[in-house]
Amino acid sequence: MNKKKIINDPIYGFVQLPSDLIFDVISHSAFQRLRHIRQLGLSDLVYPAALHSRFQHALGAQHLMGRVLGTLRQKGTDISPEEEEAARLAVLLHDMGHGPFSHALEHVLLPGIKHESLSYLFMEKLNKEFNGALSLALQIFRNSYSRKFFHQLVSSQLDVDRLDYLKRDCFFTGVQEGAIGVDRIVAMLNVYQEHLVVEEKGILNIENFLNSRRFMYWQVYLHKTAVSAERMLVNVVRRAQALVRAGHNVTASDSLLLFLANDYSLSDFTENPALLTAFGQLDDHDLWGAMKFWRTHPDPILSMLTDMLLTRNLFQIRLSREPIGRTTVDSIREAIAREYKTLRAETSYLYSYGTVTNEAYAEGQHINILMRNGQLLDIADASDLPNIKAISKIVKKNYLCWPKNVSL
Repeated sequence: MNKKKIINDPIYGFVQLPSDLIFDVISHSAFQRLRHIRQLGLSDLVYPAALHSRFQHALGAQHLMGRVLGTLRQKGTDISPEEEEAARLAVLLHDMGHGPFSHALEHVLLPGIKHESLSYLFMEKLNKEFNGALSLALQIFRNSYSRKFFHQLVSSQLDVDRLDYLKRDCFFTGVQEGAIGVDRIVAMLNVYQEHLVVEEKGILNIENFLNSRRFMYWQVYLHKTAVSAERMLVNVVRRAQALVRAGHNVTASDSLLLFLANDYSLSDFTENPALLTAFGQLDDHDLWGAMKFWRTHPDPILSMLTDMLLTRNLFQIRLSREPIGRTTVDSIREAIAREYKTLRAETSYLYSYGTVTNEAYAEGQHINILMRNGQLLDIADASDLPNIKAISKIVKKNYLCWPKNVSL
C-alpha cells in the first residue's frame, strides 16, 4: 500500500506524509479522534467559520516541522532522517491528550491533570503498539534528548505549534490583524550550540509574532462572548456531574458517564490503562449528543442551561481590571435565586466569575536572537520596541457572567 499520501491543506497547500510510520500513526483510532475535537472550543459562536479541528492543526504542525528542519539542514545543521521523523511525530501527537472542546473543559472533566501529561501517556501507548518506533519522539517530547532545539521546536515560546495555530486560527476566524509571516520566521530560524535561535534580521518578524499572539488572545481566545459560552458549558458539565454523583439518571455515552461520575488523578491513568482507552473515546460529539437529551432533563437547572447554550442565549458578561467584589457576587446570587426560585446553593450554576490572563511572552522563557556579532540577546533586549518588554508581563482581567434577564 502506498502510504506516502498528499493532503490538501487550506493553509499550506499540499502537505506530504513523509513516512509509513507517520501514515500509520495518523490512521490510528486514537489520533483520528482529533477530527472530532474543535481547535477553538466554542469560538464559532463568535466567529462562525472557526470549526477547524485539532486533527487539522496537528497535521499542519508536523508539516511545518518538516519545513523548519529542511531550513536548518540548509544552514548546516546535521539532522538525521530518524531525528526528523521523531520530531515530526512529537509535534504531530502533542495534542492527543485534549478532551472535548479542547481547553474549555480541561479543568472540570479532569481537574488537576494537564492535557500534555495525557498526550505523553497516549504516545507511550502508541510506542508499545509500534514496537518502540516512537522512543526518540518520546525523548524529544519530554525534553530528555541531548539536542535541545528539537524539543524547543515542539514546545517553547517560538515553536511550530504556535506558528501553526496562529496562522490557522487567523484563517478560520477571519481575524486578519493577527496574521503572522510564517514563511519569513521559518527562514530566519537557526541552531546555535544545539539551541533554537532567530537570526538578527528576523527581529521585526518576531516582534510581529508576539504582537499578533497578544492580539489573538484578546480578540479570539479570550473574547468575552467565547468566555461566557465556555463558562456556561463548564456549569452544564458541573451540574451533570452533581446529578450523576447524587444517583440521578443522566443520559450520556459510557465514556462521558465515567468521567462525570469520578474524579481521576494522573496515577489512576498510569495504573489503569482502561481509563486512557475510555478517555480516548471522548470527543465533542459526546457532549453535543448528551446535551440534546439534557435539554429535556427533569432537573430544571440542567435543562435550562443546556437549552440556553444550544440556542446561543448566552450569559451577559462584564470584564474588568478591578477584582469582582464579594458584594457584587452576593447580589447576583440573590437576584438569580429570586428570578429562578432556586436554592441559594444551586445558584452557582447560573453565574460564573474568575480571571482570564494574557501572557504573550512569558518571563523566564526566551526567544533568543543571534546577532551578527555572535552575541545572543533575548528578543526583549534586541528589539527597538519598548512594548516587547511590556507584553512579557501577564495581563489579567476579571469576568462576571450571568443570565441576561437578571438585572443587578
